Amino acid sequence: MLTETLIIGGGLSGMALAAQLAAQGRDFLLVEARDRLGGRILTRREGEAYFDMGPTWFWPGQPRIATLTQHLGLSRFDQFCHGELTFEDEQCQVHRGRGYASMQGSWRLEGGLGALIAALAKEVPAQRLRLSTAIRTLTRAATGIKATSQDGVSILARRVVLALPPRMAAKMSFTPMLPTAALTALEGIATWMAGHAKAVVIYDRPFWREAGLSGDATSRHGPMVEIHDASPATGGPYALFGFIGVPPRARSDEQTLRQQIQAQLIRLFGPEAAKPRALYLKDWAYDPFTATELDAQAPHVHPQYGLHRALGRLWGGNLILAGTEAAPQFGGYLEGALEASELALARLDT
Repeated sequence: MLTETLIIGGGLSGMALAAQLAAQGRDFLLVEARDRLGGRILTRREGEAYFDMGPTWFWPGQPRIATLTQHLGLSRFDQFCHGELTFEDEQCQVHRGRGYASMQGSWRLEGGLGALIAALAKEVPAQRLRLSTAIRTLTRAATGIKATSQDGVSILARRVVLALPPRMAAKMSFTPMLPTAALTALEGIATWMAGHAKAVVIYDRPFWREAGLSGDATSRHGPMVEIHDASPATGGPYALFGFIGVPPRARSDEQTLRQQIQAQLIRLFGPEAAKPRALYLKDWAYDPFTATELDAQAPHVHPQYGLHRALGRLWGGNLILAGTEAAPQFGGYLEGALEASELALARLDT
């Protein structure tokens, strides 16, 4: 199988790059290890509503995603934040009106962020996309770069774009080996969101809103440390979602974790929280295409992203990094995935 450009990774960065190359009529192939597109964007449907299990928000001052969503005809709406805030202290005592609406002013996408991936996929010819293809080895040859998948599929490309977390790239086998400085740099870049887990709890009624609560809550008595309203812009079903604050090894028992989540929501929002329509969990730390062993401990602060100089011109500039962690200004955000895609396209033009 031959192609001019091979994109490895079908998340937002890879899909945005694929859409740009398709619009220019260029030769490329995108391969994705999962059986779906989106990468760390994962949206679940419940009834007529959509709920994001990965990233949820984007913000004013992020021009690329604003332009892209407008181009694709997608609609955004404001994160719900009206009503009293809730705070749970170390002794499980619940207080109202303490804290702040931390995501006030954030935007969400109608249909969830999965709608963004679905719209991008329509911009890319189906024959240019290949799912369930996990690339394990990359070999530099005189005629280009040979990529070989786990199931033995070989693809020869002039250039390869790694649109995936740097630590996932570091797990590949390279022939010849990448310089030690490059491998060290790849492994040193924390994968954004890889150590996180998220719970979305869905209800037929927004009983917290009816009680004058915003759905915003913070807690010092786990398992969720931060909770927000996850309901759609209009209609139901409605939802609360929370970020799990306990480390991955302490949350491996899913049944126990579900019980703890439900008990916490009852403490915070009352007995009506006891009977959810559904409770979805996604633990990114246990996703083999997102996290490595190095990601078991999530960063406490937003890392300083952008590529180390050792990663600037791998294999003569024909091996290009393009996940959100490669973005120097908006690394880790959806905007960063688009920034990295934009930079990769510029590299392909040189």
